[in-house]
Amino acid sequence: MEVLVTRCAGLDVHKKTVVACALVGAADAVVEPEVATFGTMTADLERLAGWLAERGVADVVMEATGVYWKPVHNVLERHGGFRLVVGNAEHLKAVPGRKTDVKDAVWLARLLRHGLVRPSFIPDREQRELRELTRYRTALIRERASEINRLQKTLEAANIKLAAVISDVTGVSGQKILDALVDGEEDPGTLVGLADPEEASGPRTGPGRPALADVDVRGQAPAAAPARARRPDRRVRRGGRGADAPFRRRDRAPG
Repeated sequence: MEVLVTRCAGLDVHKKTVVACALVGAADAVVEPEVATFGTMTADLERLAGWLAERGVADVVMEATGVYWKPVHNVLERHGGFRLVVGNAEHLKAVPGRKTDVKDAVWLARLLRHGLVRPSFIPDREQRELRELTRYRTALIRERASEINRLQKTLEAANIKLAAVISDVTGVSGQKILDALVDGEEDPGTLVGLADPEEASGPRTGPGRPALADVDVRGQAPAAAPARARRPDRRVRRGGRGADAPFRRRDRAPG
């Protein structure tokens, strides 16, 4: 079989160890695999990068399994001097000819040496960080929406008709009323007085008195829900600090 890469290595990445196999030699030479095992701590991965560099390895392949490959990829990328290939695990398993007694690292190195690895698309570091941030923000928004829905259901189950008289339960007026409920406020008139008239909406049970005033609120406020509903906003703001520059260049991000 034709040899396309003469200086390559395969990495079998696990949770605690990385098995590396280097294949370095001319296309017409019989190359014996050189195998070494490293830990997955940062210092160990730096030793791995040095070991590959000492042997003149230019191309490195690893499987995209779980998240274990990411720190290895990051350290080798930062070290420089390597063309990194992350292969799709399903594709690599489908390549014919694999023997059960051959170590994964050696198998990966041989596949790369003969150009049989289909690389996965890995964006540059800046785009990866931006993607992680936007995905995290999306997850927080979904979490926040779920908590707000849970809060609404809890209030309705307690017959606290806050959503019927306040346009936004998580708005300024809604949060004031919820905080007062959490602090033990039981007087309906006091709770009504916390609402901003501009935010009030829905049916009223009497002149200027929303339906909330007719409800016994003692012991019926979901104490932790308001804090959970506000928490994602703070986490998103903290996570977004210093990320202005990548967002300004978001048009260049793929997809």
